[in-house]
Amino acid sequence: MKFCSECASPVVIEIPADDTRERHVCPSCGTIHYQNPKMVVGSIPVWEKDGEIQILLCKRAIEPRYGYWTLPAGFMENNETTSQAAQRETVEEAGANIALHELFSILNVPHVHQVHLFYRATLLDTNYQAGTESLDVQLFTEKNIPWDDIAFPTVSHTLKFFFKDLALVKQGGEYRLHEHDIFKPMRS
Repeated sequence: MKFCSECASPVVIEIPADDTRERHVCPSCGTIHYQNPKMVVGSIPVWEKDGEIQILLCKRAIEPRYGYWTLPAGFMENNETTSQAAQRETVEEAGANIALHELFSILNVPHVHQVHLFYRATLLDTNYQAGTESLDVQLFTEKNIPWDDIAFPTVSHTLKFFFKDLALVKQGGEYRLHEHDIFKPMRS
């Protein structure tokens, strides 16, 4: 941020009185501009056929990570809930009809100022199609997931959590809520 959105004056970075963090502050009008993490929300669409579990993945048609596979997800919009965002993103990216279930994973990605949330979901049919942000949409079993071509660590972690829980569910266990922090890799 270079200019105040209230008065258009240049801003400075400083720690305001009664605060502990640097903020963008306008010396002209005194406005403190708080910047907070963005929410990325999506779903884990599951299709079960003949006892085999498949996950719907989207091949990205946009940067970052063009051509890599991801779960349907995107930035939450104002005036919507996290579950509404997950439902909307699944329709936009995969054209998929889903029944949304409980929140499954919360992944904090502080170095890019994001929090990713994924909900479990059941595909209601196989009438899905790639949206404008997807090159392709396909169902994958665990063994066929293109693990080396997954777009983001948040998606890899969520899929691994899902399949680990699925093994427990098959033995009478339950899905649980997963929380994980992904920090920027250290340079050597």
